[in-house]
Amino acid sequence: MPTPLDLTGAQTRRLQNYISGAWVEGSGKTTPLVHAVTGVPFAEAGTGGVDFKRVVEYGRTVGGPKLRTMTFHQRALMLKAMAKHLMERKDEFYRVSAATGATKRDGWVDIEGGIGTLFAYASRGRRDFPNETFHVEGATEPLSKGGTFVAKHICVPIEGVAVHINAFNFPVWGMLEKLAPTLLAGVPAIVKPAMITSFLTESVFAEMIASGIVPEGAIQLLCGSAGDLLDHLDEQCAVAFTGSAYTGQLLKANKAILSNNVRFNQEADSLNFSMLGPDAAPGTEEFDLFIKEVANEMTTKAGQKCTAIRRTFVPEEMLTDVIGALAKRLEGVRIGDPAVDGVRMGPLAGAAQVREVQKSVDRIARVAERVFGRPDDFEVVGADRNAGAFFPTLLYYAKDPFAATEAHDVEAFGPVNTVMPYRSVDDAIALARKGRGSLCGSLFTASDDTARQVALGTAAYHGRLLMVNRHSAKESTGHGSPMPQLVHGGPGRAGGGEEMGGVRGVLHYMQRTALQGHPSTLTRVVREYLQGAEQKTGGVHPFRRYFEELEIGDTLITGTRQITLEDVEKFAALSGDLFYAHMNDNEAKAHGVFEKRVAHGYFIISAAAGLFVEPSLSPVMANYGLENLRFTKPVYPGDTIQVRLTVRQKTAKETLPDGVPQGIVAWDVEVKNQHAEPVAIYTILTLVRKKDA
Repeated sequence: MPTPLDLTGAQTRRLQNYISGAWVEGSGKTTPLVHAVTGVPFAEAGTGGVDFKRVVEYGRTVGGPKLRTMTFHQRALMLKAMAKHLMERKDEFYRVSAATGATKRDGWVDIEGGIGTLFAYASRGRRDFPNETFHVEGATEPLSKGGTFVAKHICVPIEGVAVHINAFNFPVWGMLEKLAPTLLAGVPAIVKPAMITSFLTESVFAEMIASGIVPEGAIQLLCGSAGDLLDHLDEQCAVAFTGSAYTGQLLKANKAILSNNVRFNQEADSLNFSMLGPDAAPGTEEFDLFIKEVANEMTTKAGQKCTAIRRTFVPEEMLTDVIGALAKRLEGVRIGDPAVDGVRMGPLAGAAQVREVQKSVDRIARVAERVFGRPDDFEVVGADRNAGAFFPTLLYYAKDPFAATEAHDVEAFGPVNTVMPYRSVDDAIALARKGRGSLCGSLFTASDDTARQVALGTAAYHGRLLMVNRHSAKESTGHGSPMPQLVHGGPGRAGGGEEMGGVRGVLHYMQRTALQGHPSTLTRVVREYLQGAEQKTGGVHPFRRYFEELEIGDTLITGTRQITLEDVEKFAALSGDLFYAHMNDNEAKAHGVFEKRVAHGYFIISAAAGLFVEPSLSPVMANYGLENLRFTKPVYPGDTIQVRLTVRQKTAKETLPDGVPQGIVAWDVEVKNQHAEPVAIYTILTLVRKKDA
């Protein structure tokens, strides 16, 4: 395991790569890594001598099989355990994060935000996926008139490796937000962080390996160049890239990726916008919220965020007020060493980034006027401006935004923003589209009509849209915060990819396959009862069987019950549901839907329960849910109902300390009338005790 880094530079350590189950140093030429605040070298990175083909094969042959034997729930618990392990060691990560130039708040977004993503996917894995090694997706698709030929979609893990190529700005979150859905899907990953901040990634990764929580081969780390890694990928592999559009295009053009159709997900930097609504005049809460958010997005992580606001659209008549308010707020931002009290913005990640941002600023300055900030004369607190990678906050104004091409094409990846006036909401929408695809846009308005107009006008060009007013602001996560539940990506310039997005992010690493066959065959394959499959009747009432004793397809055919007019009237009196269709023949027939008074649907499912429930003490502990209820045909007084109750699916649950061993049983319920016509279909969920309790 790598030793802790000495950030003073007194001892320079070579970063280690974790490959094929061991920590190894790269040989030969390395790249020096320097402290963003002091400019002092303290580490170096390289992957010389690494056999990248072997790295891929190790993940494929060692990590993949181990992950695929685990169920979604087991993988989810693995993520949860890892998140807890890392959270307990976050102080060390914050110490190392200081060398990236991050403030405490910046570090919180990166470190605890990343760990939070692990927690989020751990929860998602147990809630939205079965306790199986594969995922069954969607409804059964009937393919024949007689019901003997049907189809079902399943999703299984791809059997290669996932290569994660991450950006420098979020060395922890960037790694964990990709690892969470990948590992939950059951796919091994090779992590390739950006070299400039890879020392922080190494620090966190080392603890992941030391924990012993993930199976061997499930994760590997390359802190230097990726070499010919991509050349060894095949059709069972995937690549997730975050970085510049230019680099992404180069990687996507790799011969192996093209010829093998390797899955390639790209999340590229983009020119995101924020718009002040025409109603949000100075003095309104929305105006103040807008100013605060724009300034915050310029200075958080020193503007080094792929989601940061780069273009700010304001009503023409509010231009002076907006520029003045932003300038006033930016004046209060102290730049310097984040370790010094009162410093709100640290340096960029390194000197190379300073040069890149300056080049972009020079291009923007050709079409826009600088209205705040001094590139060559700004104060730095607690550090040497020339030694560290410091850059000032700069605000530009494009008088003619439709003609200012560079302002829509050039991204200065730092604390730089361009204000653009608009005359109508349609003009603002047109400006937003000139970004040619962005990760995120935001709108500050109290008008829901404006929100609708902007959302529908810009959605095709953006991966995420945030609409803020005084009612949502307090709990809003902000413009630049991708959430695990939501897709993170965007069309066009933003790369055309999607990351996270809850279930969507997991399915990206799985193969969706359509299975066709007889319902009984598919029931056996997917372990879920399909309509028309063989049913096993007889024997002990299913409610008297323990979880282990129940099998998919076990079925109870109940006795019958005639529904009477007295039943309907008593239920109406008891429930208070006096809807006219239940109480009056003439009114029930008025719309041509019913022939006469009809029984309450909820009475029918209550009466159905009375037919199939075993009343005595049994392994069934509780009924805690009812899903997909549909009333397919009315039931009239005088009709007779009968129920078919079938074990549809079984899910074993984790037994908590001092808890009762149990599982979830989903029951397929079909209620029929005297003509054998379905009148109600639904699924009920029960907690069933295990035999070894």
